[in-house]
Amino acid sequence: MRALILAAGRGRRMGGLTNKIPKCYVKLFNKKLIDWQFDSLQDPKIEDYAIVTGYLNQLFHYNVNYFHNSNWKKTNMVRSLLCASNWLKMGTCIISYSDIIFSKSITKQLIESKGDIIITYDPNWLKLWKLRFDNPLDDAETFITNRNFLVKIGSKTKTISDIKGQYMGLLKFTKLGWKIIYDYLMTLSQEKISKMDMTMLLQELLNQNVKINCVKINGNWLEVDSLSDLNVYHNRFDKK
Repeated sequence: MRALILAAGRGRRMGGLTNKIPKCYVKLFNKKLIDWQFDSLQDPKIEDYAIVTGYLNQLFHYNVNYFHNSNWKKTNMVRSLLCASNWLKMGTCIISYSDIIFSKSITKQLIESKGDIIITYDPNWLKLWKLRFDNPLDDAETFITNRNFLVKIGSKTKTISDIKGQYMGLLKFTKLGWKIIYDYLMTLSQEKISKMDMTMLLQELLNQNVKINCVKINGNWLEVDSLSDLNVYHNRFDKK
């Protein structure tokens, strides 16, 4: 099993904090976001690691595999994912956004989960989103499941009942799962791929009747998307 961190973006919502460092180098509780991730992804079953870089790629110094999205300014998450395509073809891989932190127990849940394309989600998302946003619906998107399978994701909504959980930005693909995704992406134009984010990809796969398994987690994670998030977390939580 492998682990891949998608870390190509600058993170403009971080303001001046990312003028000279990548977003994942921003610190929360005196620790880089990416270091939080590497700590949580340490597991005996994960044997190899990689990072997709973009903005200020020369600053990365970890002893892992690297893939570079040279067009990071004009592309989205799916394009970064494709940069590591050949690596993903070689076996099961956990994929993580670079702006989340999560516990080792969540990594273990994901490792043990069954399915070819799997995502994690938090059913108790609203409490955290109320801390982060005056109106959680300004940011949250639809997320509907049926048992352990995803039904709908990624649309704007004005109804809390359309949001059964919050997609975390933490996924797992088997070799077959990545083949299904890659084969579908190869039917699309390069322009569409470059504009596609991960939730858009997941919904498009659902439209193709691809099964996506969902793993329910219980807290112990944070998304760090803005200066406001950093301030909220420092005021509300501690390193533990």
